[in-house]
Amino acid sequence: MLSNYLDILPEVAEALANNQPVVALESTIISHGMPYPRNVETALQVEAAIREQGAIPATIAIIGGRLKVGLSEEQITHLGKAGLSVTKVSRRDIPFVVAAGKDGATTVAGTMILAAMAGIKVFATGGIGGVHRGAQETMDISADLQELANTDVAVVCAGAKSILDLALTREYLETQGVPVVGYQTDSLPAFYTRESEHGIDYRLDTPEQIALALKAKWAMDLHGGVVVANPIPAEHAMPLETITNAVEQALAESVEQGIVGKASTPFLLARVCELTGGNSLDSNIQLVLNNARLGAQIAKAYCA
Repeated sequence: MLSNYLDILPEVAEALANNQPVVALESTIISHGMPYPRNVETALQVEAAIREQGAIPATIAIIGGRLKVGLSEEQITHLGKAGLSVTKVSRRDIPFVVAAGKDGATTVAGTMILAAMAGIKVFATGGIGGVHRGAQETMDISADLQELANTDVAVVCAGAKSILDLALTREYLETQGVPVVGYQTDSLPAFYTRESEHGIDYRLDTPEQIALALKAKWAMDLHGGVVVANPIPAEHAMPLETITNAVEQALAESVEQGIVGKASTPFLLARVCELTGGNSLDSNIQLVLNNARLGAQIAKAYCA
C-alpha cells in the first residue's frame, strides 16, 4: 500500500482533491544546490512565488524514511541545515533510503516519481539533468531523462544545465519521445543563457496552450513527461562567453580530480558559481523563481 510510505501535506491533499493547482518542487536544490541559509530562503521564496500566482507549492523529499509531498518550513530548514549529509535520491535510491529510515533530497527524477504518486502533474525546477560531456566514453547520462520518458509530469525548467552536452541531451529526449516545448522561444535555453544553437520541438506562447497539450497527451495514454523550456529573464541572463569559460574550466578540474557520477553536477555548479564570483548563483535563483511562476500558471490552466 502506497499510503504506508507516502505523506501528503493536508493543504496539498485538499487542493488535489478539489482540482486546485499544485506545483511540485525538488529538494536537492535545498540540500545540495546552495549553502545555508541561502538555500532555505530561496526554497521559501519559490513557494511564495507559486502562492502569489494562485497555486499551492508541494516541496518533495524523504524525511525519516517517509515520502513527503509538501514540506513544513521546519522540514525545509532541516534539509537546508543538514546540507550535503542528506542523501541525493533518484529512482534507484528511494526504496533504500525509505527502508533505512533516512532523509533524502529528491533529484528531478525522484521528484517526478513522488509527484506522480500524489497525482501532481506540474513540477518546476532550475534545469534538468542530461547527457554529460564525454558520455561517449563515460556513459554518464542523468536518470532524469529516462524518468521524463516514462513519468506523466511536465517539468518547467530553464532547459538543461549548461555543464551538459546539449546536443546529445536533445538527441536522447527525441529518441525517447519526450517533447521539448519552448515557452515564448524558438531556441533551447541553456540555463544561464536565454538561447543556444539547439532548437525545440514546439513553441507555445501561453500557459493555456501548454496545458491543453498536456491534457491531450495524457488523455490519450501517451505516457511520459514534457520538458517546458522557459528562458531565464533577460535581466538575469549571463554573458555566453563568461559561462562558457567557467564551465570549461570547471569541467577540466572535475576530470583532473576524478569527480564522476552524482557528485559531478554539484561540483560543477559550485565551481561555476565560484568562477563567476557568485553571479551564477544569483542567476540560478532568479530562473527557479521564473519557472515556479510559469509552473503555477500552467497548473492553473490545467485544472481549468
